[in-house]
Amino acid sequence: MPIIVNLDVMMAKRKIGLTELSQRVGITLANLSILKNNKARAVRFSTLETICRELKCQPGDILQYVEDKSEIWD
Repeated sequence: MPIIVNLDVMMAKRKIGLTELSQRVGITLANLSILKNNKARAVRFSTLETICRELKCQPGDILQYVEDKSEIWD
């Protein structure tokens, strides 16, 4: 997948655990874990906004575009 979620990196930088962030942003632990582990297929802007507000970061600190190398060689 060409979009990588670096939520775990930002959480480590801010020294906040999954349970605490889940409580702060009002997202279930299961859904936040899916996002953190790069298993999410989509994320709402409102969710991204809330996470960024709590972590004091920008969306680009959490989401990263990585070009899919397999498409280059086809």
